[in-house]
Amino acid sequence: MSTESTVTSVATEAPGRRTVIVKVAAILLVTLAIYLVPPPDGVDARGMHMLAIFVGTILGLILQPLPTPSVALLGLALAMITGTMDPATEALKGFSNPTIWLIVAAFFIAEGFLLTGLGRRIALWFISKLGASSLGLSYGLALTDLVLAPATPSNTARNGGVLYPIIASLSREQGSTPDTDASRRKLGSYLAFTSVQVNAVTSAMFITAMAGNPIAQQAAIDLGIDVTWGNWALAALVPGLLSLVAVPWVMSKVYGPTITKTPEAPAYARKELAEMGRMSRGELVMTGTFVLLLVLWVLGSMLGISATAAAFVGIGILLVTRVLTWKDMAENVSAWSTLIFFSVLVGMADQLNALGVIGWIGDAVAVAVGGLPWMLAFAILTLAYFYAHYFFASNTAQIVAMYAIFLGAAIASGAPPMFAALTLGFIGNLFGAITHYASGPAGVIYGSGYVKTSEWFRVGFIMSVVLIAIWTVSASLWMKVLGLW
Repeated sequence: MSTESTVTSVATEAPGRRTVIVKVAAILLVTLAIYLVPPPDGVDARGMHMLAIFVGTILGLILQPLPTPSVALLGLALAMITGTMDPATEALKGFSNPTIWLIVAAFFIAEGFLLTGLGRRIALWFISKLGASSLGLSYGLALTDLVLAPATPSNTARNGGVLYPIIASLSREQGSTPDTDASRRKLGSYLAFTSVQVNAVTSAMFITAMAGNPIAQQAAIDLGIDVTWGNWALAALVPGLLSLVAVPWVMSKVYGPTITKTPEAPAYARKELAEMGRMSRGELVMTGTFVLLLVLWVLGSMLGISATAAAFVGIGILLVTRVLTWKDMAENVSAWSTLIFFSVLVGMADQLNALGVIGWIGDAVAVAVGGLPWMLAFAILTLAYFYAHYFFASNTAQIVAMYAIFLGAAIASGAPPMFAALTLGFIGNLFGAITHYASGPAGVIYGSGYVKTSEWFRVGFIMSVVLIAIWTVSASLWMKVLGLW
């Protein structure tokens, strides 16, 4: 390497190191400040220590000086070494949580859609039927997302692994690349940005459609609210379908493509399907397993089969039939990273609850909206919960940090428990497209170069208003009809 290139490399790395140092210093400062606060009445002596470490860990997840699992493990190490969590009885408790293992199992099941090509086949089939226009293409992609969502807790894999490669291919077929503004706005920007907005909706429709949803479900159950896979899906059905109809059309008005007719797209999809040939044995097994899982998840409460047990039955079928192998599972970095990340954070959240911190914060939030009619109080809480996501880079991080607190405050204000639990659960997904860093799928699309930062903040806010309006009105009325409040 030449001296000049070495100097350039060092000069480039220096700002990066300084940035990491500043981030770490900010995390340590915030953690130490909270750690030294005396515990208030009703909170265990270790409570503020646990809160400090938890907040520091969440801040680390937002600022990302290290990868997510690394941040989580460092937080866990600090909790153990300070005596805030006992290694034998408290620190590793999250690793035995069945909800966490449901998420991990579902990651492996989702891998089957990618490995067999079934997810791509479904997308191409919808495009062959609906793809003669840019709006039709968007609806075809939305339906694909909807079909895959119940068994794909990695919304990033669903959007980035299945849909985005097809979006990129279709866009390039129309001469739409990220290279120039004129080129990207032909088609690619619209399809890509719309896919993220749709992904936020499909993620909200099923507990198993986004990794953070089972965490919200468990938090609700811990408060005595019987949220199940079935009642979540049923409550989300009407607002979800209305949103899937509205989002592509609204996006075509506020961020429309310059190419509105795509007559070549159906032919392209048919050609790709012809090259794929008939459904393979692996695709047929994957289809049967998917249908079985849906049945078990819907009827699980009646059959006495937990969602986690059903998911592991699905994995067993895929392993026995060789659709999945242990090597495939061992190489699924996302699943194992999720196991570490979620287990640590859920364990910390449980400890906060056990030490009285969650109740103390919930009471403080409830006091802030105390005296207001419950509907007004709940509206304030939900809007605060939604737009707080401007400060988070992960749906799950916010759910872990805030869901239980806001749900407790909502119930204290008089909101019907099931209504509050489901509504806040839905919101934990709907804010996933508000910024280019709001979620994994947002990061995938932003990284593609098809959507500029300024466009994202402008259109993301407009779509947040649209989604809030749809889900506030239709979900409230629909849940009233269902007798959920």
